Amino acid sequence: MSINKRELLTLIGAGGVLSACAGATATDKDAPAAPANMAKNAQPISVDERKARVAKAQSLMRDQGIAALILEAGSALVYFTGIRWWRSERFTGAVIPADGDMAVITPYFEEPSIRESMAFGDDVRTWNEHENPFDLVAGVLRDRGLTGGKLAIEETVRHFVSNGIGRAAPAFETVSGMSVTRGVRMFKSDAELALMQTASDITMAAYRTVYGQIEAGQSAQDVTAMMTAATSALGGEVQFSMTLIGQSSAYPHGSGKPQTVNEGQIILMDCGCAVHDYESDISRTFVFGEPTKKQRKVWNTVKTGQELALETMAIGTPAGKVDDVVRAYYEQEGYGPGYKTPGLSHRLGHGIGLDGHEPVNFVHGETTPLAPGMCFSNEPGIYIFGEFGVRLEDCLHMTNEGPKLFSALSPSIDKPFG
Repeated sequence: MSINKRELLTLIGAGGVLSACAGATATDKDAPAAPANMAKNAQPISVDERKARVAKAQSLMRDQGIAALILEAGSALVYFTGIRWWRSERFTGAVIPADGDMAVITPYFEEPSIRESMAFGDDVRTWNEHENPFDLVAGVLRDRGLTGGKLAIEETVRHFVSNGIGRAAPAFETVSGMSVTRGVRMFKSDAELALMQTASDITMAAYRTVYGQIEAGQSAQDVTAMMTAATSALGGEVQFSMTLIGQSSAYPHGSGKPQTVNEGQIILMDCGCAVHDYESDISRTFVFGEPTKKQRKVWNTVKTGQELALETMAIGTPAGKVDDVVRAYYEQEGYGPGYKTPGLSHRLGHGIGLDGHEPVNFVHGETTPLAPGMCFSNEPGIYIFGEFGVRLEDCLHMTNEGPKLFSALSPSIDKPFG
């Protein structure tokens, strides 16, 4: 699930996004200016950086005695090759040997489209509908001089792919590629951090635009539609927009029951976008009207937990400790115990980057030590079934000096965006 946005808000103007999307009938002179595209100067990941990623993966493979790494369509393929493709019953993927050039495998009729998005390389091998694509994987291995050993399978590759490769190349032992792919992807470069910063800036600017346009009687879908429109107008590729109102906010991913904005109700929003594939994930909770004493107390308790999490994050600290410290504080306040409600029923946070949810998580039992370049969400919540819930979420990246936020924490329930 950073920022100097005041100048951006001036550019956006009150109601600017809504008017643009609703087809306002005012004259051009009276109509508000279109929102600025905040992503127009964002720089995509370079070819050199993708090559460096492959080189690092190959170094890790050699260290671990792995002969090659298998990827299929998905974020890992985008990360290493630049190829944006979807998963279907037809295998498209890549073979990255520990030494030598990468090869891409795809159906014959997809080759021109695949080549369009390849960041580098020219070894593309194709198969027709009556042929076995996994025989091509075995052929790549032979051509790279590989006759056996460990064949690492990226952790999200589907079973029919790994099983098919195992049958086509039985001399190899298939193993998890997790240590290789995580060993590269978990540690973000300056270019990746810059894209995540832009995505976060867009999400916050969209929030501020929408916040002033929420009215009594609007449905959750109305508010979500405004957020989606604002995000798109600001240059973000919408990944998700969720609005939970009243009792629905007590369930982290909402309810199917109709929800309408009314005086005194909690509104919980969880939204994110992507810029050149890299994502934001920010949640805000506020009240339409005057908060009750209980709403204010729960909100302040959640915020204290979010601040406590930041204080706990230090280089070398096991990721699970961050969750443990916050959960222990909430238990002292009468919530829980553990993951029970009323209380914090989900992990404290997750990794983020090219995917909205990446390894590793702030969750009990996670021993991975925090290191520079790791990116996380920090999203504590307290959920009271049948009443309401509060969640505050901001993302961050680890530096040698500690965590650095992509978005400033929400100041208060009365001024959720400052």
